[in-house]
Amino acid sequence: MAHTLPALPYAHNALEPHIDAQTMEIHHGKHHQAYVDNLNKAIEGTDAADLPLEDLIKNISKYPAAVRNNGGGHFNHSLFWTVLTPGAKAAPEGKLADAINEAFGGLDALKEKMSTAGATRFGSGWAWLIVKDGKLDVSSTPNQDNPLMDVAEVKGTPIFSIDVWEHAYYLKYQNKRPDYLKAIWSVVNWDEVAKRYEAAL
Repeated sequence: MAHTLPALPYAHNALEPHIDAQTMEIHHGKHHQAYVDNLNKAIEGTDAADLPLEDLIKNISKYPAAVRNNGGGHFNHSLFWTVLTPGAKAAPEGKLADAINEAFGGLDALKEKMSTAGATRFGSGWAWLIVKDGKLDVSSTPNQDNPLMDVAEVKGTPIFSIDVWEHAYYLKYQNKRPDYLKAIWSVVNWDEVAKRYEAAL
């Protein structure tokens, strides 16, 4: 059961001007594709080849670094594309909005916490909005790790992510990671995040 690159749910230029088309083409078509290809190579002929991606991720400590890095890269990006959208709503609604208010005191506070998690992640990695013990929390992970992994410092179910690897923003924002972290809130797919939130409860 070889892993495959999921199609982008929108055109490469759909997130302009916040995320440019060239970045999306390279990020999805080259970087994510490489994670898929290298994951398939790393698990070929092993028991891991028959496992769903999520099962692999949850028990990642059992596998070599190539599986952790590329399996994480595949999982993280597959989630990332779905939580972005053109024509995004300005804010979440319903249960997710209530949960954000309860956990952080409002959307602006969540944005600040996520942006800080992304801005202070040294080197490459991710900022995450997770469900942990039925409540929302924010965390960050290095490289292609994620909160589902059994090795994660803060464990939980990821429902929204921000990729802070340089390849996610450097063509447009250069070394100005905080500018990218601010811009990304204009393209958040709150309906998808809400769906993931309900599923994680």
